[in-house]
Amino acid sequence: MAIELLSPAGNYDKLQTAFSYGADAAYMGMTEFSLRRNAGNFTQEEIDKVKALKEKTGKRIYCTMNILFHQRDIEKIETMTDEIRAWPFDAFIISDIGLVPFLQKNFPEKELHLSTQASCINSESVKMYKSMGFSRVILGREASLDDIRRIRDRVPDIELEAFVHGAMCMAYSGRCLISAHLAGRSGNYGDCSHTCRWNYKLHYALEEEERKGIYYPISEEDGYTTILSSKDLCMIDHVKELEDAGLSSLKIEGRMKSIYYVAVVTRAYRKAIDNDPDADRYKRDLFDVSHREYTTGFFFSRGPVDGASDVSRPTSYGYERNYMFLGIIGKRIGDDVYEVDIRNQIKPENLEFIGPDVPLLSPEVTLLDENMNETEKLDHGHIGYIRCAYPLKEGYIIRQLSSSPIVK
Repeated sequence: MAIELLSPAGNYDKLQTAFSYGADAAYMGMTEFSLRRNAGNFTQEEIDKVKALKEKTGKRIYCTMNILFHQRDIEKIETMTDEIRAWPFDAFIISDIGLVPFLQKNFPEKELHLSTQASCINSESVKMYKSMGFSRVILGREASLDDIRRIRDRVPDIELEAFVHGAMCMAYSGRCLISAHLAGRSGNYGDCSHTCRWNYKLHYALEEEERKGIYYPISEEDGYTTILSSKDLCMIDHVKELEDAGLSSLKIEGRMKSIYYVAVVTRAYRKAIDNDPDADRYKRDLFDVSHREYTTGFFFSRGPVDGASDVSRPTSYGYERNYMFLGIIGKRIGDDVYEVDIRNQIKPENLEFIGPDVPLLSPEVTLLDENMNETEKLDHGHIGYIRCAYPLKEGYIIRQLSSSPIVK
């Protein structure tokens, strides 16, 4: 079976984009029970749209219910059986084992996938979860390629999935209390404030009391630094090794990221998986989309903190991106005229267009306002159109190269 490419879908637009740009499956959340509560998620009003998209594409959709359930949550979900059944889910991603009886009783035809939050990184744990009815284990990010091979050899009849791209956490498999401590928002309850990536000012050198003379490596920019933030994971150059190790699914992090992020990251991994001769051209966008310095995470090395040393060393700068996401091409409504879903102000100079199988287009365009009059700019919240002699397609993304890299 070909390896699966699994992309994030924080809302319907991202789900549609993930499928258009090459994902075989997407994972989405229900607001109450998802570890990405602020991703937008999905509403009951969107059920019909999601069903139609799934029927049209034939692709798979997984429901993420990976919070650590309090008693009130267990009691609430038991009242939501009909609501959950209305969605066209193929599997449930969970970390709390207390959900297993409820899901097996009410949704026996659906698969159970173990969330990475369960920190499963050895074959004996995988065997146990398999005996409980799980068909797939999403391994903890701390598992190395060698771990994956050995788990696959010992438990060959279960699917293994791993995150291969996106944000990582300084806590073990995301089990962190810093956000709850500093912001009153629990990362284990779907409301992480990304406290580890905030900027901090140092008034004294960071030195642990019992380890005199050993200083935490910190550098400042403009008087502030990030002391807890890890680098971002990127395994684009190692897709074959991931497949050979025994993974069934490659997972992209990012339900809270933009449509642009979902598009360019999904298509880059799609081209890499397919051994597309132009894969390197698509890979370039991974270094222009918003990201922190990249790392291969724990896959290849183990350091003094039971993980790769380059992951545990914090970055001293913020996210980098070289492009501004401006909008999405809509339907063709006339000769060379297209609707535009405007996300940021659009001006006609230096516009670029990308598509699922088009690395880059930069044709000349004319902007039209809602009355079809030529205009110098299109603003978010307004109706606008683009006239372009080059044939564009619905779903193409509009972007603009920044005059200098944006760092924040």
